[in-house]
Amino acid sequence: MEFEKDNTFFTGRLKSVTYAFKGAIKLITTEHSIMVQFSLGILMTIAGFYFEITSTQWLFQTMAIGLVMSIEGLNTAVEKIADFIHPNYHERIGFIKDIAAGAVFFAALTAIAIGLIIYIPILF
Repeated sequence: MEFEKDNTFFTGRLKSVTYAFKGAIKLITTEHSIMVQFSLGILMTIAGFYFEITSTQWLFQTMAIGLVMSIEGLNTAVEKIADFIHPNYHERIGFIKDIAAGAVFFAALTAIAIGLIIYIPILF
């Protein structure tokens, strides 16, 4: 079966959204790191409703959750591609994977900072 690009605007966009949704489901159901991040996102969303955070706080919290989940997804893609290209350990592949993991680390630190800024004044 050969891939055929759909050049019509509506059906082409619909297919793109379908592929993106399938990818998100695959991430959430197969990758442990995304499962953890997704669970934390749900907990933070529940906390937001419980503590009745402001609209501005919701914006920052939603952006933080989306940032971490997105970067984690990109990190997973980099790791899968690297493993596909070079299944055995290789120093350069390890370096690339470490850099991708570092990006997740920065996103997670940012999300933690946002969470602390929102919830420390509420809790204390």
